[in-house]
Amino acid sequence: MSQYEDILYRVESGVAAITLNRPDKLNAWTQAMEQSVRAAVGEAANDPDVRVIVLTGAGRGFCAGADMSLLQSVDPDNAAEHTSPHQSGPDDAAGARLGPDLGKDYGGRFGYMLRCPKPIIAAINGPAAGLGLVVSLYADVRFAGSEAVFTTAFSQRGLVAEHGISWLLPRLVGPANAFDLLLSARKIKADEARHMGLVNQVFNQEAFMDSVQEYAGHLADTVSPRSMAVMKAQLYKALQQDFNSALSTADAEMEKSFHSADFKEGVAHFVEKRAPKFPGL
Repeated sequence: MSQYEDILYRVESGVAAITLNRPDKLNAWTQAMEQSVRAAVGEAANDPDVRVIVLTGAGRGFCAGADMSLLQSVDPDNAAEHTSPHQSGPDDAAGARLGPDLGKDYGGRFGYMLRCPKPIIAAINGPAAGLGLVVSLYADVRFAGSEAVFTTAFSQRGLVAEHGISWLLPRLVGPANAFDLLLSARKIKADEARHMGLVNQVFNQEAFMDSVQEYAGHLADTVSPRSMAVMKAQLYKALQQDFNSALSTADAEMEKSFHSADFKEGVAHFVEKRAPKFPGL
């Protein structure tokens, strides 16, 4: 188990678990936590034993947003320090370069999560507010515990739609719901979040992490890591492309896939009626 400040990191059975670890503060976001999460995602991206990443929170919360003591210390004359300290550049979460290049498309503070070639699952076990909600939107799949609560919070702090949420949220829930959630900062429960499309599925709170681990294990054990990496890049690239460009990208990637070891294994395990053993190549 690697040691990071304000998080826990563990790899087991192909799944890297990143746990925000300030349970007494509902895992309120700190600069140390931000650096640790970025480094842990980078470690998982470059670890051949990891196929899926799960991001969750310790205790009863996912992330209550930015630590208020940090917000109190913000200097208006140096606000840039608290907005996008990490721009696009050398990618510490790139892993194997598969699929279309996203380097110029997704920069900023949390864009590395979108560029990470491995699927990231946000396991939202409790309250997700403000910056905590934003971080969950950078995951590829979101599951919520039945007792989870969500709020954008920004308008109640005199802030704005920060860190890319104005781009991410409407694409998940539609513009009308995005306006509602951002302007009102009202709290919504897990079932409403599911109805909106903010989360993929709601699991019973008592069996929440077991249900998340079952899904993560399915990805780790039964599907091609190479396919997941390429398709993740395709989907995010397609959001920046017109249809013909996305189709051209898909055709080029399909041709490459025919030469991959994972394609050969995908056919072989089906024909031989056995469990797959994808090498990820």
